[in-house]
Amino acid sequence: MAKKAKTPRPPVQAPRRRETKRERRGVGSIPRAALIAGAVALAAIVAAVAFALSGGGGGSGSSAVQGAMDAAGCKLREVAPLPPKSKANYHADSPKDDTKVKWSTSPPSAGGHYGLWAVWGFYRSDVAPQRVVHNLEHGGVAIWWGPKVPAATVDQLESFYRESPDAMFGTPYADLGDKIALTAWTGDPDTYYRDGDYGTGHIAVCPKFDEKAFAAFRSAYRGKGPEGIETSDNKQGTGPQ
Repeated sequence: MAKKAKTPRPPVQAPRRRETKRERRGVGSIPRAALIAGAVALAAIVAAVAFALSGGGGGSGSSAVQGAMDAAGCKLREVAPLPPKSKANYHADSPKDDTKVKWSTSPPSAGGHYGLWAVWGFYRSDVAPQRVVHNLEHGGVAIWWGPKVPAATVDQLESFYRESPDAMFGTPYADLGDKIALTAWTGDPDTYYRDGDYGTGHIAVCPKFDEKAFAAFRSAYRGKGPEGIETSDNKQGTGPQ
């Protein structure tokens, strides 16, 4: 009787090893937390770019004001005011209305000032800037011009003023020569004087009067003073007598 052939044994296999989560994802894959963090960062960058393009947070005000000023040949700047001598308020910087005050711009756009503001109006003779800065703190826009500006141009400035005189001020300023300037002081009444927040000064120095540019400045900054006073409360002829 022939011997029965033996069935060959299957080859010995090494025990199967369970894959870890890292191995199943693959060495080059990115963790979900990292993907989320990356998406958040990208969104922040996109938002920042959009904000910058819209003129926000930037050194020279809104893009509309900047464009109008550029077209008129004006130089527009935002400048932080110098801190007050006293943290209580800026009045200690000018105990008299002729006290010499150091400002961050010329003409002044914010900072130290006299305790009484000037009566709102348009003046053909110099008004103490120590008073006018107080008007800016109340939300005013000041028009300044040098002694070499033609009288006909000053007439144009006064006509512009009279179109909308609330919270507007006009005065000569010797250091401007043949230039005209606009200044304003903006800020948040809720944070003014807190943690070094003294608002922002805005100044535009121009070679001539340009109604479109001046109106853009007025629209952007009037009534936004750090003390939160309404434009309607700053009427022509009102103020300390």
